[in-house]
Amino acid sequence: MSIAPTRPRAVAAGTPDAPPPRRRRRDRGAWQGWIYASPTALLVTLLFVVPLVLVVWMSGADWTLLGGNSGVNFPENFVEVVNHRLFWPSVWFTLKYTVITTAILIALALGLAMLVQESTRWRGILRTSFLVPTSLGLASASLLFYALYSPQVGPVSPALEALGLADANVNVLGTPSGALWSTVILIVWRFAGFFMLLLLVGLQGIPHEVYEAARIDGARPWQIFGRITLPLLRPSLAMSTILCVTGSLLAFDQFFILTKGGPDGSTMTVVQLIYSFAFESKRDLGMAAALSVIVLAALVIINIVQLKTLRRSPDE
Repeated sequence: MSIAPTRPRAVAAGTPDAPPPRRRRRDRGAWQGWIYASPTALLVTLLFVVPLVLVVWMSGADWTLLGGNSGVNFPENFVEVVNHRLFWPSVWFTLKYTVITTAILIALALGLAMLVQESTRWRGILRTSFLVPTSLGLASASLLFYALYSPQVGPVSPALEALGLADANVNVLGTPSGALWSTVILIVWRFAGFFMLLLLVGLQGIPHEVYEAARIDGARPWQIFGRITLPLLRPSLAMSTILCVTGSLLAFDQFFILTKGGPDGSTMTVVQLIYSFAFESKRDLGMAAALSVIVLAALVIINIVQLKTLRRSPDE
């Protein structure tokens, strides 16, 4: 008896074929990507998205620190925040502090980066000495400078007295201008090395051939700096400026430790005012959340403007 050879069964019209191996690998890779990203996504959701939603919800609620949520209070929270006697002074002081700190810090960091960029025998020592303050926490640095500024035990008061710039046992933190500039000195000392490192990376990314061609064409040092260094350093300057502005607008630790917002509320920042609303004067979490939402919206707008301005092409 003969057995007829089997023929492959014809695939019916409209029946989908099996996915090709490349498509299966791509689908498998997509699932692996989601699995690898899920822990980070979970942390971002728990530590950022959920608190953000909670703050927005609290900003429209009558929520006191000890009494809890007792109903809706929108838009009364925002109206009370804007009409508070310390709101506009704190906004003005925060903006003034941000402009002063950013201008001094970026200019000094750029100068230090250009100084340590050159190949000299002291380059390693200078880089290390400029970066050492960045290893100290901001709260610890604030406590250190608080001791330095102390009229009883600190060396600043005797030094000013010896130079004839102040009387004996002067309190440099006792006046609005003294408190402001004392804090600016602290921040510049603490963060100059960090921004120097960011700008140094940008400087080292500029090809040396560009500088050599400019020197051959007879360009002067200030022309090289203005027409080559600054334009090619624009991305690093943009990132450094955004970080500096954002950090200055959210200043809290240094003023909380050095000045407590004084004297007479002259060094009160907006973040300090949020803390005051929540835990000191008002003990009103709804008002604190409302001010937090205002600060968040202002930060988003300021960062968008900075990105569009600083990342714009020089030809535009």
